[in-house]
Amino acid sequence: MFGGDFVKGILKRAAGTEQKLDLIYVKKDNQLSQRTIKVLAVTDYSVKAYCYTKRQFRTFKLDNILSVVPFRNRRTA
Repeated sequence: MFGGDFVKGILKRAAGTEQKLDLIYVKKDNQLSQRTIKVLAVTDYSVKAYCYTKRQFRTFKLDNILSVVPFRNRRTA
């Protein structure tokens, strides 16, 4: 995965904080999904997080995360 260590570093720094992140993720059916999460824990293979998009706790495979950036509020004027 391109930039895997960089993505993992961002996720690890956010773990245990109140920082929200936006991520682009490949779902099991190979569809892209955008999620807003709060990272709870990071392992060698996965991220445990609260997903604000689905309003549930979720586990994401690190290999399926394509992009992660700090959350930006997308309010429209």
